[in-house]
Amino acid sequence: MSRAPFQILVHPYRMTQQGLIEYAVFQRADAGFWQGVAGGGEDDETPLQAAMRETYEETGLDIQSGWIELDTTASIPVTAFRDSFLWGEDVYVIPQYSFGVLVQGLEITLSHEHKSYRWLPYQEACDCLKFDSGRTTLWELNTRLMRG
Repeated sequence: MSRAPFQILVHPYRMTQQGLIEYAVFQRADAGFWQGVAGGGEDDETPLQAAMRETYEETGLDIQSGWIELDTTASIPVTAFRDSFLWGEDVYVIPQYSFGVLVQGLEITLSHEHKSYRWLPYQEACDCLKFDSGRTTLWELNTRLMRG
């Protein structure tokens, strides 16, 4: 499988019994920082297909519905990816597409990519995320959910 020239970012969320929204954040095993589910597309995958696959690979959650495609996109320098040489010398940045997904009543099983995860309310989740794009994506998802 070849790495497609785009990235995805997924923020899983759930509703508490008190009616509050919590977001899952994941601590990377290799670098220690916190983020949502992140990864790249493969071959001819659409961004949503890549989001579904990456979510399954990183959390064990095989979710086919409840996905929210967000408007937030980011541009990521190709130097952040070891396979960037596959995309040619004229590719300088790749787009990151963002999603939210409801994981109500499901248990997360971490892959080797993450050493831990936490369910947090919006502000706490936002405060621990390393990248601005993750905070922007989480803001959009939270705002959409709060508006119903």
